[in-house]
Amino acid sequence: MQVHVAIIGAGIAGLAAARVLTQAGVACTLFDKSRGVGGRMSTRRVDDLQFDHGAQYFSAKGERFASLARAWTDAGVVSEWFEGAFVGTPGMTAPARALAAGLEIVTACEVRALRRTREGWTLFTAQGAVEHPANGTFSAVLLALPAPQIEPILASAALGFEALSSVRYAPCWALMLACETRIDLPWTHLRAEGADVPWIARNATKPARGGARETFVVHAGADWSRRFLEKTPEEAAALLLPAFRSMTGVNGEPVYVAAHRWRFALVEANAGAPFLWNDDARIGACGDWCIGARVESAFDSGEAMGRACLAETGARHV
Repeated sequence: MQVHVAIIGAGIAGLAAARVLTQAGVACTLFDKSRGVGGRMSTRRVDDLQFDHGAQYFSAKGERFASLARAWTDAGVVSEWFEGAFVGTPGMTAPARALAAGLEIVTACEVRALRRTREGWTLFTAQGAVEHPANGTFSAVLLALPAPQIEPILASAALGFEALSSVRYAPCWALMLACETRIDLPWTHLRAEGADVPWIARNATKPARGGARETFVVHAGADWSRRFLEKTPEEAAALLLPAFRSMTGVNGEPVYVAAHRWRFALVEANAGAPFLWNDDARIGACGDWCIGARVESAFDSGEAMGRACLAETGARHV
């Protein structure tokens, strides 16, 4: 029987798992609810403005990921912003797009449920079965999503992973601001650990961003974000703008203001395992929530999940 693996989530973890499988000759298809790849390594573009409103940068501490970061740098996909802090160029999604090259990815497809028969796994959206030639015969399913989004999908198939209950996330409100012209400031980013606003980045100072306007990304702290989690984006922006002005001294009226809520922004407690796998059901789960709160953690988890899936499923049929 030909193996075909479905991967739900086209962030770094899902893409890393897919690369392992496809390089071994196993067919796989990624499904993602967004219009593009990268997950929280996101860039929002509005006319001539751009904001890295999710992950601000990534580090590379392990040799495997460090070698990949070097290859990305040589290819112009990644540049160092400040010491030890790498960013995608021209946007944070660039490394994800590099991983996605040659993969089959179905975007704007939110998988909400699964069903298994003798023939294999079937994926469902809110509208019904996913339209894909392999749907109904997927040999295995890998869930590369935030842990709270994995649990209801597993439950639809009467499955679960006990380790998911220990995972905890911090939310984050992100504020995006643009000023009419560039501003002479002596910093590229500000940190204020424990403050309501612990992070402010001058997005336009990142390599390959440029532009005539000054752009900022402001990340609210976990406690602040929890307190105002259910505010509208407009309300959150109005609350964060005074804090930004107080910290930076930039008081002019911005030409663009928007806020984005990340419900599952930063892993506070992980699952303590590089991935989760149910051999009987041929279903697995991976992501930064498995082992840490970094982009590299998501990549390491995805690669480990891909290797395990290959060993337990693909090797039997390839």
